[in-house]
Amino acid sequence: MSRGGTSRTDCIGPIRPPADPSLLVSRPPVVTIMGHVDHGKTTLLDSLRKSQIVSTEAGGITQHIGAFLVQLPTGERITFLDTPGHAAFSSMRARGAHATDIVILVVAADDGVMNQTVESIQHARNAKVPIIVAVNKCDKPQADPQRVKQELLAHDVVCEEFGGDVQAIHVSALKDDNLLALAEATVVLAEVLELKADPNGPVEGLVIESRTDKGKGLVTTAIVQRGTLKRGCVLVAGRCWAKVRFLFDEHGRAVLEAGPSAAVQVVGWKELPSAGETVLEVESEQRAREVVEWRSHQEEQQKLLEEQSAIELKQQLHLEEYRREREGLSHLSWRQRKAALYRANKTRFSMRPSERTESQELSLPLIIKGDVDGSVETLLNILDGYDAQDQCQLDVVHFGIGDVSENDVNMAAMFGGSIYGFNVAASRSIQQLAAKKGVALRLHSVIYKLVDQLKEELSSKLPPRVSQNTVGEATVLATFDVSVGKKKVPVAGCRVQKGHLDRRLKFRLIRGRDTVWEGSVSTLKHHKDDVATAKAGMECGLLADGQVDFSAGDLIVCFEELEVPQVTSWDPGF
Repeated sequence: MSRGGTSRTDCIGPIRPPADPSLLVSRPPVVTIMGHVDHGKTTLLDSLRKSQIVSTEAGGITQHIGAFLVQLPTGERITFLDTPGHAAFSSMRARGAHATDIVILVVAADDGVMNQTVESIQHARNAKVPIIVAVNKCDKPQADPQRVKQELLAHDVVCEEFGGDVQAIHVSALKDDNLLALAEATVVLAEVLELKADPNGPVEGLVIESRTDKGKGLVTTAIVQRGTLKRGCVLVAGRCWAKVRFLFDEHGRAVLEAGPSAAVQVVGWKELPSAGETVLEVESEQRAREVVEWRSHQEEQQKLLEEQSAIELKQQLHLEEYRREREGLSHLSWRQRKAALYRANKTRFSMRPSERTESQELSLPLIIKGDVDGSVETLLNILDGYDAQDQCQLDVVHFGIGDVSENDVNMAAMFGGSIYGFNVAASRSIQQLAAKKGVALRLHSVIYKLVDQLKEELSSKLPPRVSQNTVGEATVLATFDVSVGKKKVPVAGCRVQKGHLDRRLKFRLIRGRDTVWEGSVSTLKHHKDDVATAKAGMECGLLADGQVDFSAGDLIVCFEELEVPQVTSWDPGF
């Protein structure tokens, strides 16, 4: 948060000097509620602001950062950020921690410290933000708040009763127990921090979330860190700019201005900035365009440098490989050298183009769509952790914000891929177009269900594994030759020890520990009759398909080959 008030050093101009201390005014604290999934973060915030959020979140878990201003009965105001606790939303939690003054760490008294609890502690520590522990669900019979505080010690979160400086408040968000004490603890800590900001001068802030709204167009949720944001302000964030047309609070009500620590929805962006970008006010639209052009140019130059480095590295590796190949051939004449190189590269160039296409690795091209920038970022972060490329390549060919469009379907059809959407819709005409072009539309509102379906689709791409199931075993008692036409062939006289022998299945001949032969059987006889199967305890004569040397004491195994579906080895961690 803007404890020191910073600005950017790019073409907007020199760094803004710190505000005159006499101009600073107290501002409400920005408090982020963090913790493990389903530990009651949203219910706690819901109880504090007396409105229903949980019912609107798919699956009852928070999937975006929500920013809300809460006025306490005592008159103090607090801006709360509710971050997702699900493992997939790590980047959104990190962003919440860096935009905040105080972190309220919610830990369920019946569950204790979990993975995302530890991760939230780490985010708060990285952002150098103080923590208040809210031990939630204390109304449950199996609740053990003392155990929670002891588990936190292992992560250097020392509560006051153990001689530390971290306040721990026992609450029940569901029953509204002790919530006032939590709010008071937050206000007291905010007073100690002496949070102040300059409400005058150019605006500075932080983009918390970006999305496309059907009625409003491109919308960002931003926290004002310095200055006062008003309608008509010209803002720059990353490579995007806006002339503010409207400002809305969390209830969707229009507001005229927003001061430090206020969280508002900003309408008027020409393009959507990414969540986490710094928002800065500039003096005019012309200046905003200059800044965006300069930043775009700088980014392109950086990209060119990176690409140039990659090209040079590849050339260097190619040159080294070429020299290594030539070193071993230096003593040969040019004709011998040419023949040796031809032999070495023969297999590389012997395939027809059609054969090369068929032999290419399996791949699943994806198009990712999300309702807000944070959702798309989360999905891309999950896909960045994909580590089963040896089984099936996963290629993200396009991603974007908003509902599935005709362009998305056409692109998916061109690449032979699937469209995965999170909290987005597809109109009837788009669904019909996708069905006509054979494009799979996978639309979900719960993150782990989307990932589960992606894993299923990846698994369906993999060829089945062939497993062998033993159905019977027989011991060779004696061998003899029989005449078939003009030649004699060896026949094994066997007794079935286990299961049964089936002439239609495959057989294996084992001598000692070695497999001597594997193949099929042309004839299976019981006494003088041809039979399809021989059951346990029966004696039979077995004629192999091909020349096989049987010996008394050999073991004959009858087995069937079954195709078992492969499952992707990728584990996203939840």
